[in-house]
Order: sequence, then C-alpha cells, then structure tokens
Amino acid sequence: MAVQLSVAVRNARLDAIESTIGTSAVLKIRSGAQPADCAAADSGTVIATLSLPSDWMSAASSGSKAKTGTWQDTSADASATAAHFRIYESTATTCGLQGSVTITGGGGDLTLDAVVITAGQVVTITGFTLTDANA
Repeated sequence: MAVQLSVAVRNARLDAIESTIGTSAVLKIRSGAQPADCAAADSGTVIATLSLPSDWMSAASSGSKAKTGTWQDTSADASATAAHFRIYESTATTCGLQGSVTITGGGGDLTLDAVVITAGQVVTITGFTLTDANA
C-alpha cells in the first residue's frame, strides 16, 4: 500500500516551495535538455528572464496551487526554441524548481503562448500549476 497524505499536509508541502524560493523569484526559460535535477548546472541558452510577482503562486488548495499574476518577459533575451524552465531565488543563482516547457495545451509543466521565440518578442507564461502527490 502506498503512503497517503492528508490534503492539509499536501497543501503545506506545496506552500513551502514558494516560501523557500522566496518572494522575489526569477524564472528563466531555456533551450536544450533539462538538467538532471536542480543541483546540476544550467544548460541551454537563456531565452527569457522573468521577475515573478512577489506572491507568484496561489495558496495551495486541494493539493495543488497555480501561478498568480502576470508572468511575462516584455523582451526575450535570445532566439531559440523553449524546452525547459528553472525558477531561482532572488539572485537567480540557486535553482529551486525546474520542469518542461510546451505551448499551451502541449502538456508541459509550464506552458507558453509560443515556444519558438525571437529575441525581443514578448514571452507570456499561460499556465503553471503544481500538484502534490500521495493523495
């Protein structure tokens, strides 16, 4: 039998992600293969850099939480195809979270309005939700 957690424990684990990374989180959209884990070195080219809103995730409810506010880079850093993202603390040096990137409806961990990006274009994150396991 698998370990099961209450909704309250799942919500607390999710809320700890945002509080640990901090209120001045930085999201970078990158090209290339996603690193093995957050401790591994960055990979690919930085395509877009976003300073997330100070309260960048909703309070966890029913074992999940979603992005809040507008997540947008008004001028992409480089031209490339988005493949993965990393969310860092305020100095953008310590990765706290990473995952895949796809176009809206593509099933990625984070979804964009477009994955083929040209330097200088606006990049908008259309969806990002975290769901805790062990229900």
